[in-house]
Formats: sequence, C-alpha cells, structure tokens
Amino acid sequence: MTDPVAAREQLASALAKRAGQLALDYYSNRDSLEIETKASALDLVSIADRAVEDLIRDGIKAAFPDDGIVGEEGGAASGSSGYTWIIDPIDGTVPFLMGLPHWCVVIAVAKGSETLVGIIEVPCIGEHFAARKGQGARLNSSPLKLDPSKRINQVLVAVGANDRADRAVVTSIMDGLLASGGMFYRNGSGANMLANVAAGRLGGYIEPEMNSWDAVAGLLMIDEAGGVIQPFAADQAPGPVLGAAPGVWNDLEAIAIRSMGWPDANTR
Repeated sequence: MTDPVAAREQLASALAKRAGQLALDYYSNRDSLEIETKASALDLVSIADRAVEDLIRDGIKAAFPDDGIVGEEGGAASGSSGYTWIIDPIDGTVPFLMGLPHWCVVIAVAKGSETLVGIIEVPCIGEHFAARKGQGARLNSSPLKLDPSKRINQVLVAVGANDRADRAVVTSIMDGLLASGGMFYRNGSGANMLANVAAGRLGGYIEPEMNSWDAVAGLLMIDEAGGVIQPFAADQAPGPVLGAAPGVWNDLEAIAIRSMGWPDANTR
C-alpha cells in the first residue's frame, strides 16, 4: 500500500520544481509585470504570484482532490481527507520584483496541526530543500545535520519583520543579538532564511509574527536537521517563530523572552 505522506511529498517536490521554473521565467521578465500593493507599499503581489499558485493548486487537485489547500494568494479550500497543503508561491515577492535572488517557492503538507512535509525551492541558485517528519531534511538529496558546537557569537541570526511588527520589538531583538556578540541578517524571505538555518548557513531565525505558509516548511527542516524550534501549529493564526542550531538556541530564546515577552518555550 502506498504511503500517503510519501506520495504527497513526491508530488510536492515535483510541483515545487515546476513552479520554480515558472516563477523563474517571470523573474527573467519582471520589468513587464503588473504590480499591486496589498497591506502596505512594500506588501507587493504580481501576476507571477497568482500564476505560480494556480499551477500548484491545479496539480494538487488533480492528484489529491479531497485534500484541503491554504495559499497566500488564493485563500483556503477545505478538504475531507484530513491532509492540508500550505502554499506560498513566491516567498520574498519584494526581492523577486527588485531583481534579488532571495526568493523561493514553498509547499508544506500537514495533517491537523502537524506539519508532515516541507519543500522549499530556490530557483535562482538551483537549490531544493525537502523534509519529511521523522525522515530527516535534505538539500539537493544531501542530508542536513546541524553542528551542535556553534554558538551565537559565531553565527549570523536571521531576523524577520513585516508591516505588522512592533518596531521596538524588532530593534530590541537586534540589540540583543549585538549584545550577545552575534549579528543579525535579513534577505526578505523568511522561508529562505529558515531553510538556511537548517543548512547550517545561519545560526537561527526569529520573527515576532509570521504566517503558516512562510513558517512551517522551514521549521520542519530545522527540526529534522537536529535543530530546536518553538512549536508552530500548521493550522494556527500568524504567530512568533523561533528556530536555531542546538548551541544557539538557549541564547536566542533568552533574547526572544526579553524582547517579545515570551514565557519559557516548551520546545520538546
């Protein structure tokens, strides 16, 4: 009997690659795209976002018509199978439209509140991140395993922010990183940065408020690569996100507690 999660992972991987190629075609012709604003002047969307999400949605409906879908651009469609696909067609639309390479296609599969599959495709550099619950995380088929010896003063820590974020909280996080001997980093795509934590390129990621379609795939990757994460339910409303390499976690969690007023995180 076919493993239903493995079958969905296989489709998610294939769809992410196809969607990444479509997005890359739009990226190569981005000067001709019609751009709209959403909540703020830097909250942008284009026909590329919608076309890429439509490609993914159509592929899911053809293979698993009873699955639910939640997408950043197309909203939510309920299903009866218990499985839900969570999509961000182009995470990092602003970098995408400005000609920067730090954007990605994000697809996750969840059952209830539990994320089972996470795929992040980074077309500009040909990177394909994948994770399945209990089966590890991979970058272009190579297993990812985080180095437990790295400390916060030896790494870059990514900081996410958006138009909803309290500026005082964000600056407090940055100040906390500097005071700890570390340094902050940001490239405009939260999912891309989470994947790079799983790859060991960044020591951690912190954001006061993040949507599930940006967060859950990368958090699964960090967890499966041996990192530590603050639990984030796949079906929850936007909320705080924290993930880090094992040796960075305690210091980063302390910064989150001071800056964001968190209680001590129950991470395991």
